[in-house]
Amino acid sequence: MAGRYRICCLTKNRTNPAYVGAQIAAARLAETLGCDLTGAAPDTPDDIGEQRALLSRAIDSRPDAILIAPVHPSALDESLQRAKDAGIPLVCFVAHSDRVTPASVVTSDNYALAVAAAETLIRELGGRGRIGIIEGAPNSPTTAPRTRGFLDAAAKHPEISVAARETGQYQRPGGREAMARILAQHPQLDGLIAANDAMALGALEVLDAAGLAIPVVGMNAMPEAITAIRAGRMLATVSFDAPALVCTALMAALRILEGEAVPEVIALPAEVIGRENCAVWDCPYEERPLPGWGS
Repeated sequence: MAGRYRICCLTKNRTNPAYVGAQIAAARLAETLGCDLTGAAPDTPDDIGEQRALLSRAIDSRPDAILIAPVHPSALDESLQRAKDAGIPLVCFVAHSDRVTPASVVTSDNYALAVAAAETLIRELGGRGRIGIIEGAPNSPTTAPRTRGFLDAAAKHPEISVAARETGQYQRPGGREAMARILAQHPQLDGLIAANDAMALGALEVLDAAGLAIPVVGMNAMPEAITAIRAGRMLATVSFDAPALVCTALMAALRILEGEAVPEVIALPAEVIGRENCAVWDCPYEERPLPGWGS
């Protein structure tokens, strides 16, 4: 690099371990690459006003680039445009604005990975049964395509019925509350899909307390989810991997600052992770391998 760049990294919250892991990975990679990284997130999970204020403060500090996982597809547009007008490269990860085009977006195909998650559960059930779905936060750009993927996959199997849908806000307490509501109405559920691992783990707590064991699939490949898979408490997760997404965003930002061309959209592949292939993921965020640009 031509100089020691200053990068701001804004995530959605401090309560979803996937975003905690993202900040850990970004800080590790920044140290390796010789740049200064400042991380921040709303104290109230996914709070639009707090993230807008954090973004404004980041712009005022005049960093060389801003990495951001927006909490809403349009509510931050004015601030995002102010960053662009100030000449600060924006690289979005996980999600992005519908109208303010960043320098690059790093994500995975939310619809495709949701279909893969649902098909994994449906295969486990032998193509028949009553399933529940715990959806993410309504304002999050990732929620709608994941829910659509779950429902489209289920619709292809005549003997699979979606017995219940609840919202868990992408948070572990929300997963517990959603699972309790589902069980109150549908105690004979055969399987569950959650739109992230935090909600899946919250749901597992409720199922354990009720003495129920049904296959559960989540997303994010969180370390605790991998532990649950190895123990047989959880069927699978999908590697919508926030640490890999933010690291790729950081590498893209540095290349932009060096005058290199980067793709407008960088879509990372996602894999279904079950007991047969989870060993490589079975380590804390502090020890997971950092991705390289070539990969």
